Amino acid sequence: MIDSTQAQTAFPDLSSFGHDAWWLVLAKSILIFVFLVLTVLVGILAERKIMARMQYRIGPNRVGWHGALQSLADGVKLALKEGITPFGVDKVLYFLAPVISVVPAVMAFAVIPMGPEVSVFGHWTPLQLTDLPVGVLYVLALASIGVYGIVLAGWSSGSTYPLLGGLRSTAQVISYEIAMGLSFAAVFLLSTTMSTSETVAAQVHHWYILLLLPSFVIYAISMVGETNRAPFDLPEAEGELVGGFHTEYSSLKFAMFMLAEYINMATVSALATTLFLGGWQAPWPLSIWDGANSGWWPLLWFTAKMWAFLFVFIWLRTTLPRLRYDQFMGLGWKVLIPFALVWVMVVAVIRQATRGASDWTSSLVLAAAGLVVTAVLLVAIKRVTVGGAPAPKPDPPAPGTPFDPMAGGFPVPPLPGQVLPTSVPSIDAAATPTSAEESADLPAAEEARHV
Repeated sequence: MIDSTQAQTAFPDLSSFGHDAWWLVLAKSILIFVFLVLTVLVGILAERKIMARMQYRIGPNRVGWHGALQSLADGVKLALKEGITPFGVDKVLYFLAPVISVVPAVMAFAVIPMGPEVSVFGHWTPLQLTDLPVGVLYVLALASIGVYGIVLAGWSSGSTYPLLGGLRSTAQVISYEIAMGLSFAAVFLLSTTMSTSETVAAQVHHWYILLLLPSFVIYAISMVGETNRAPFDLPEAEGELVGGFHTEYSSLKFAMFMLAEYINMATVSALATTLFLGGWQAPWPLSIWDGANSGWWPLLWFTAKMWAFLFVFIWLRTTLPRLRYDQFMGLGWKVLIPFALVWVMVVAVIRQATRGASDWTSSLVLAAAGLVVTAVLLVAIKRVTVGGAPAPKPDPPAPGTPFDPMAGGFPVPPLPGQVLPTSVPSIDAAATPTSAEESADLPAAEEARHV
């Protein structure tokens, strides 16, 4: 047993886990689930309110005080709607797909540190359900499993557009999880651990967003693509796929897909907070206060940081149009993955070169190199997503220029200034007799037609 002073100031490590009573583990599990569900309810309402504010609209304001119960009303409405199962679906996979999407999203939060050790009815326990030596990889693995729900939903629906959405999601996750994993590699090199609680402890002096800025930028882009959110919501692009992989779902099964999407947003935001923003540690100048990183206060700092990322999700959806699929895949394979590989090598070289130098010297060199790589990365992102200089417009055709409407294999209308060639036969010309015999038979044919 450790005394209260040590318990309040020490960072939890792997030795702090595995000693809780069964009722404490059960209580933590229930509280994490409740925290996620409340985050989803508040997140949906906040998204609608913030988007309305940014677009000069009113937003929900009828159900509850200023529309505060609108998310709850939407959930009740979905629960009471008739669940329609289309004819021809694979019923087992059709019903399992929403479950496969939700369960990994909830399980991933088990290793997220939300605070230091606190006293709960006399028992000192970390504000974290558990931790693993490879806790970050555990979150990444569960995020990979969640995509099976989307793929199986698209395939089991027996419809073309949901299938296309599921296939898009497969390519999307493969592309952006590689970049996400490589952004984690630089964090592992600097913290020398894959444990989430120990990674937070390693940032007691410097948050990794300052030292590993390219990793943060790559992860921030990858987590938007991982959660299928705008401008990367290609698996459910309404313009091309009606509604995407969940087109054939309704009632609670549709609600489970929405629940999984918002829980995944909370999970990747919490992971970004853990790896790059010091986790539950208080930001400056609040960190000057001695009690800022003890007791239950860190839970507030952690939640505020997580909601900062959720606000960015909403901001991006309100601001940016959806990318084309070729731009989206080019961004992942041609920009994020190569830059993530280069940055990992740069971090390894700097760590080796500054092994005998002071911690401040190593941090300054890393921060300077990170600024340079980030600047080049942003230029590359702009070139892929926006494109280079526009192609010069062709000169307009001269007036009276003839053109062949069947040159491409199918008829096209003439552009301004173009005219149809005079040699193109018309319908009337094709119906006119061309030989003497046909001309001679014409009166007889006309007489027979009148009779």
